[in-house]
Amino acid sequence: MPSGIEMKAAHFPGRAPIDAYGNGGFRFADMSHRGSILLLPSGIYAWEAEEGDPLGVERFRRVIDEARDIEVLLVGTGKDLRRLPLPLKDVLKGSGISSDPMSTGAAVRTYNVMLAESRAVAAALIAV
Repeated sequence: MPSGIEMKAAHFPGRAPIDAYGNGGFRFADMSHRGSILLLPSGIYAWEAEEGDPLGVERFRRVIDEARDIEVLLVGTGKDLRRLPLPLKDVLKGSGISSDPMSTGAAVRTYNVMLAESRAVAAALIAV
């Protein structure tokens, strides 16, 4: 019998609007998560990204793996808008994903609207 607490990767197996954000995390589906998140067709995942981190292709591997179900990727880059690096934009575009960087607050609001419209949207949100 193992002792101690077993930690598993945070994952919510469904799509849900974001109810609130700030103080370093997000609230959704009657739960809260501290840190950044990926909102994908397969669910909501913890995402190892902080404001100012490089936004390289590897950081978006899970998004690219689900590309067939995503038309638009909203990237909440923190408090302020940051451009996506060209290599990342090229890989996303080559996978059929239109990417749109914006502040995290704007990305949350846009995601909720597009989700309510049943659009093929995903989001990568850096916690603020």
